[in-house]
Amino acid sequence: MIRRVAVTALALPLAIAGGMLAWGELAPHEVSSTIEISASADEVYGIVTDFDGFPQWNPFIVRAEGAPKEGARLHNVLRDSGGGTMAFAPKVLKAEPGRELRWIGRLWMPGIVDGEHYFRIEPAGNGRVRLIQGERFSGALVPVAGGQLDMEDEFAAMNAAVKARAEAA
Repeated sequence: MIRRVAVTALALPLAIAGGMLAWGELAPHEVSSTIEISASADEVYGIVTDFDGFPQWNPFIVRAEGAPKEGARLHNVLRDSGGGTMAFAPKVLKAEPGRELRWIGRLWMPGIVDGEHYFRIEPAGNGRVRLIQGERFSGALVPVAGGQLDMEDEFAAMNAAVKARAEAA
């Protein structure tokens, strides 16, 4: 009887965690913001990857260190709309000049809360490009994280700052 209780006590949290993981994978949370910019794709990509310049103009990613190349580890500090900051070390998944920068950051370990952040740059016609900044969250705690993952205002603020910087050049 004691053995059965011990096995149940161990198995129940694992089953719940496994169920939450499946739930988080089936119901990922995505946030994005899009803006059109009168600049070339290379100019916009250059601004998004000029990590040394972030402290001077970026209202969202207030510090970024590392290289924008596949496999590299970045060290970023984010500021939310309430003024709080969070540091994390995402891994660059894709760095295609003039087209896309994408990284993945994780809370504690894979599968808890994973955030795949992206900057995509697409032609918009008439010498303009479309900058799409977004993040797809997945993992066991995503369903209970709720509004803490809604960063659309922060993405929009950064996109507006990229636009201002690109169009002033």
